[in-house]
Amino acid sequence: MEANPVIVPSMATPYPAAPRADVVDTYGEVAVPDPFRPLEDLDAPATVAWVEAENAVTQAYLAAVPEREAIRARLQTLWDYERRGMPSREGAHYTFFKNDGLQNQAVLYVADTPRGDGARVLLDPNTLSADGTVALNATSFSEDGSKLAYALSSSGSDWQTWRVRDVATGADLPDEIRWSKFTSAAWLHDGSGFFYGRFDTPDESTQFKDANYFHKIFLHRLGTDQTADELVYERPDQKEWNFSPEVSSDGRWLIIDAHQGTDPKNRLFVLDLHEPSASAVPLAADGDASWTYLGNDDAHFYLVTTQDAPRGRIVARTLGEPNTHAIVPESADTLEDATLFGETLVVQYLRDAHALVRRFAIDGAPLGEIALPGLGTVGGFGGKRTDTETFFAFTSYTRPTTIYRYDVARDTVEVIFAPAVAFDPDVFESELVFYPSKDGTRIPLIISRKKGSPRSPQQPTILYGYGGFNISLTPAFSPGILGWMDMGGAFAVANLRGGGEYGEAWHLAGTREKKQNVFDDFIAGAEYLVTQGYTSREKLAIMGGSNGGLLVGATLTQRPDLCAAALPAVGVMDMLRFQNFTIGWAWTTDYGSSDEPDMFPILYGYSPLHAVRDGVAYPATLITTADHDDRVFPAHSFKFAARLQEAQAGTAPILIRIESKAGHGAGKPTTKLIDEAADRYAFLVRVLGFSPSSSV
Repeated sequence: MEANPVIVPSMATPYPAAPRADVVDTYGEVAVPDPFRPLEDLDAPATVAWVEAENAVTQAYLAAVPEREAIRARLQTLWDYERRGMPSREGAHYTFFKNDGLQNQAVLYVADTPRGDGARVLLDPNTLSADGTVALNATSFSEDGSKLAYALSSSGSDWQTWRVRDVATGADLPDEIRWSKFTSAAWLHDGSGFFYGRFDTPDESTQFKDANYFHKIFLHRLGTDQTADELVYERPDQKEWNFSPEVSSDGRWLIIDAHQGTDPKNRLFVLDLHEPSASAVPLAADGDASWTYLGNDDAHFYLVTTQDAPRGRIVARTLGEPNTHAIVPESADTLEDATLFGETLVVQYLRDAHALVRRFAIDGAPLGEIALPGLGTVGGFGGKRTDTETFFAFTSYTRPTTIYRYDVARDTVEVIFAPAVAFDPDVFESELVFYPSKDGTRIPLIISRKKGSPRSPQQPTILYGYGGFNISLTPAFSPGILGWMDMGGAFAVANLRGGGEYGEAWHLAGTREKKQNVFDDFIAGAEYLVTQGYTSREKLAIMGGSNGGLLVGATLTQRPDLCAAALPAVGVMDMLRFQNFTIGWAWTTDYGSSDEPDMFPILYGYSPLHAVRDGVAYPATLITTADHDDRVFPAHSFKFAARLQEAQAGTAPILIRIESKAGHGAGKPTTKLIDEAADRYAFLVRVLGFSPSSSV
């Protein structure tokens, strides 16, 4: 492997010694050492001491960057603007989230109109903790809008605690539900209670580490203790199935979405709520495709599915009958979402990673497109079947989220909220290009930067990717990304295989034994940016989080000569043991598992932790994670940092930044988001060797 000759500021302080143990695991006939196994014990004194020492080294390195505080101040200014979520009609009122600018958590309001007239605070998560680390994780209103079930999470954990609030008075009822995770709440239409999913009570000393199995659906009746909740659905024969409850638009059926891990293929079961002794029966239970409930007329259900349509189509199916009736056929674009309003279907599609929206009659007759402001992403179009209006948000890498009202009957669109920001969006632009991967596959790449910037090998550039779990990367505004472009940097997003941009075939082409395609796609994107003159290897950084953290870890170990800097965040770095922690087992649908003899050599071959080699000069690396991440266990990042520091043969720094009282990312307070972004960019200023533009 060619060493990386890029000159970056070297470390003046030795790295802390990580706790070690003589641990060797055997997979078949292969012995695999795991010397940093003690770092999996997060609360051990040696681990705590190592975390403190690593953070001290990292902060000392970043403190030496003169521009750091100016970067943070500019990011704070960019973040400080009013942001609103989409309104939702709940009974006689509208509800929406709003952040005034620098509030740690968005506040839930109830108002008389969708524009916010007569708005009053319904729930302010900022009052629940001094440091903003208690987040509002999920909400669900009763059918008449009089009650709110809401879930709170602490310090970034996935564990939820559900409470119930009276909307008129703002007072909480005594109801409390614990040990819920990965679920919504679905109300009975009479408002007497709601369905939710939960796991058995864990050992509280290991609740952030232990694997979660045997999800169950319960019915909670208002005014009763959780111990009295009725078990509605479980599958003791399927420990890996997770369930999402939804009550049908007419209130008659409980639709149970059963999914295994992160596999987009799922099953649907329905329970007749009008029959007290009824049991759940299958609606789409073969597990051969994805299925999403849209609405129903009695026992006639409208569904989105990938059955015989990898890019999605809409069908109708009558309960008890095996055949489906096609309504909206598969198209060349990927069907992302749909909503049924009366007799009109509003359908969201992806075309080359940007959005378009079409309308259809309930019999499938085309009714035209809904005009969008440009190349970007839409979200929303939610609501009940009886609604005559709906709302959507439009955003891009260069324009902040704007909220629109769509009149379904009149087919008209109007802006109801446009944020006032401390910058001119027209100063920036996005360009969609395509490049060939290693095997010739055509990969979309969106490059965003200041308008009119000439291509230059001196332009600092971040290449971002994800490539997994059928998740599509679409244009979205971020004050942090804008801050990078404002500094003079370019931000490039590659739509890699493994995502959902071109349907299920695109997703499967980046999974299991084909996972290397994802890394090849990303590497080819970096090479394209360099060969086309957008940047140079000396000014290029690669970045990704979670599965994208794995992407960055695999890329920097396979091609340490590719770039000057790497920023893996909350990454899956130990591909041999990920399934042993929290919800990691659910990822085997995408990754496979080291427990499978055929998959072990593949995982072992690209696992970032195990791919690190002594005597190699690795690029400057800033690993980020959090002490309460119970999605991707933080020991992944701990062990990877320790191994990379041990092996580094070059002078480039290998640092880890470990956030306290934070998790995988959801619900992270604004202050922590700004601090992390400022540190990330200060690191890049130093290791890429550039001066931010004058606006910083």
